[in-house]
Amino acid sequence: MIHEINWQELGMKFVSSFSVTSLRYLSFSIPIFLLFYVWKKRELFKYKIQQKFPENKHIIREIAYSFSTITIFSAVGTLIFILHKHGYTKIYNNFSDHSVAYFIFSVVAFILIHDTYFYWTHRLMHWRKIYRYVHRVHHQSTDPTPWAAFAFHPLEALIEIGILPVMVFLMPVHHLAILIWVLYQSGMNMLGHLGFELFPSGFVSGTITKWSNTSTHHNMHHRFVNCNYGLYFNFWDRILGTNHDRYEQEFEKIAARVKDSRQPDTAPELREYLAN
Repeated sequence: MIHEINWQELGMKFVSSFSVTSLRYLSFSIPIFLLFYVWKKRELFKYKIQQKFPENKHIIREIAYSFSTITIFSAVGTLIFILHKHGYTKIYNNFSDHSVAYFIFSVVAFILIHDTYFYWTHRLMHWRKIYRYVHRVHHQSTDPTPWAAFAFHPLEALIEIGILPVMVFLMPVHHLAILIWVLYQSGMNMLGHLGFELFPSGFVSGTITKWSNTSTHHNMHHRFVNCNYGLYFNFWDRILGTNHDRYEQEFEKIAARVKDSRQPDTAPELREYLAN
């Protein structure tokens, strides 16, 4: 049992967790947003999935909800810290407690289990009876930016972070394995909400690459809602037939547009848009 709680230590841990999570969110979002939406906006417009940019009010909303999510993530992280300190989790501190092979296995398992967890909880949140109360907030971003990566309703934020307590109670996992997962999911989350497609033609039909998700995949989820539920991989969507019917065609259409826009006088509508 947890006999005593050092509230000062608890407060410091929460502040530390909030600061680190905020820094991670900002260190991914700021440079990516500045590159694609400010500095190289004209040059990279041909890669823009939806040929328009969201209004500033939507970006402000995404940031506000993201910091609400960061607060909830930090609170859960603080709770796990308390439980770990009192021996209730399977987090291990000494790298020598398990083999290198197990460490690698734990990282891969974490990512695969999270992908499965995300797919099914995501589909649950699209259930009509709860969608409007939980997941609708995230779908207010019909043309998401990197700032939307954590833009969740508080209840959805709890569901999203729920994978962490599941994993630290399910199997032994080193702190570094958790960090690798955190960085991986942050990068893939930003990619999904980037709004620009960077992968080349043929990526979504390749023997191996078709199993990876793309920015187009998640962007179509935000536009059409009831499709493309996966996070990292395209396993569950392909197996269960929940990919949008035009996913591959949409991806290739963007790839063709990028190719054509490299030629002079082939994309007058793009130049007209940027001139306004």
